[in-house]
Amino acid sequence: MKNLAIVDLGSNSARMAVNRLHANGTAEEIKRIKEDTRLSEGMGTAHVLQPKAIDRTIKALLAFKKIYQRMPNTDVIGITTAAVRMAKNQAEFLATVKDQVGLDLKVLSGDDEAYYDYLGVANSLVINDCLILDTGGASCELILVKGGRSQHLISVPFGAVTLSEQFELDDVVPSANLFRAQMFLRNRLADVWWLSEAAHYPIILLGGANRTLARVNRRRQQKLKVEDIHGYRLKTETVYHTFLDLLTRSRQGRQDISGMEYDRADIIVGGMLPLVTLLQMLDSDRVIFSESGVREGIISEHLNQ
Repeated sequence: MKNLAIVDLGSNSARMAVNRLHANGTAEEIKRIKEDTRLSEGMGTAHVLQPKAIDRTIKALLAFKKIYQRMPNTDVIGITTAAVRMAKNQAEFLATVKDQVGLDLKVLSGDDEAYYDYLGVANSLVINDCLILDTGGASCELILVKGGRSQHLISVPFGAVTLSEQFELDDVVPSANLFRAQMFLRNRLADVWWLSEAAHYPIILLGGANRTLARVNRRRQQKLKVEDIHGYRLKTETVYHTFLDLLTRSRQGRQDISGMEYDRADIIVGGMLPLVTLLQMLDSDRVIFSESGVREGIISEHLNQ
């Protein structure tokens, strides 16, 4: 029996999922771990990965290595996304990871990332007509689904970390900063010509900021398990109320919200802005959360091969 470990190096966090591959063509997750690395921190318009962020990331990857090396018969696939995709010092970073960790990272294109998001969602939720939104640290992936099939997909180069830094949304949010961020997003999303076809469609959500939105609301519904968010639904009105609550608080105030990760309080406003903007543009009435995304899409492809 073989195991497959997928190391997923995102712009805000590094994650590893280990799956046991069964002879009948199915996979069973046996280990999941996450480290907050904030790799895209401080990249700015120069798009250069910073030394402190690189050090945090290498430390996390070495911790992952200790785990998967102890597991017999385990193949390892390493992927990385927007921060490394955009980085001018990408080659140096990949060489450093290879030298210090022994891991060959595959840099996913934006289209690849969006496609694997679609595979992960399509294999775990019943979907018909919807828009999939994966909000990462430095990019957002959008996939238009009609009749259960992907029609259009795109990766746009902004996310929770980059928006929070660019428009200073980390602590108390001045109204002028929020307005500039909203105008920026509306202008950039208006360039995605096919988005209008998703008018009134539900939005399926992936990514850390969106998971936080789900956990906060599940915690408020005390009878529900906080981590059990796959397939969980919220009305648009509830999303707006949660966003307004975040805007009225300082960073410290957001950290006090039950269900909020301590290290996400400074980027949660920027992380929710793409969703809030899309809900307004498309007049969608609900969102649905998915725990399956890129990693699950890659596992599906691996099993089929």
